[in-house]
Amino acid sequence: MDACIIIPARFASTRYPGKPLVALTGAKGVARSLIERSVMAGRAASCGQIPIYVATDDERIADEARRIGADVIMTSDTCRNGTERVAEAVAVAGITADIVVNLQGDAPLTPAHFVTALIDAMRADPECSMATPFLRCDPETVENLLMDRRAGRVGATTVVADRAGRALYFSKEVIPFTNGRGIVNGKVPVFHHVGVYAYRPSALAAYQSWEPGPLEGLEGLEQLRFLENGHPIRMVEVSAPGAVFWELNNPSDVPLIEGYLARMGWD
Repeated sequence: MDACIIIPARFASTRYPGKPLVALTGAKGVARSLIERSVMAGRAASCGQIPIYVATDDERIADEARRIGADVIMTSDTCRNGTERVAEAVAVAGITADIVVNLQGDAPLTPAHFVTALIDAMRADPECSMATPFLRCDPETVENLLMDRRAGRVGATTVVADRAGRALYFSKEVIPFTNGRGIVNGKVPVFHHVGVYAYRPSALAAYQSWEPGPLEGLEGLEQLRFLENGHPIRMVEVSAPGAVFWELNNPSDVPLIEGYLARMGWD
């Protein structure tokens, strides 16, 4: 295999303990746990061609993953973020894939082509050791982001990139500064970072050797460890016409995501 998907999931989330087991009701009234919906997103992307694993340190999450037929890799409770958990899972399970995809367990609305676009980009450029997608926001999403910040909630992540498609910075603030506007000079200038990563094993090994830096600590964003150590992150622009992307970060996101599931007709 040249690629695999690992979904890191922990029970002890700081902002939302037990988040992977939270039930989300779909368009037909079926309630499924967040981890089940995350696995469904992975299966849609893999089309049965790429192995999918749930990496966790909690037996409750492991039991739920096994209930839906997912393979589980048990990891330690010392992992500080999803990238560390994915790196440990690769080592524990002896995974030899050349491309390891981290499909974070809080993004059940991730379209399949977001994942396949990452894998395709990595396959096309053997020199690329890490990639992640970003999505130009629509005015509704920008307003949701600004509303979170006005309410003091830490929500989705935005990113700015250079002209060569390399990440310059990621933030829980809305960047670039728009003075509260969703549209500037006829365009939406804000890009939503999609919490999916693809790594070469060498990038994961390097990550494990670095200590968290001050920016990672301030923002609470694991990917900043790469930038703080001078490691480039390739941004892959994706689009989702007719779809809405939003992560589950806070309890207030549950009705928002359920509304999007209903709008898109996802069961």
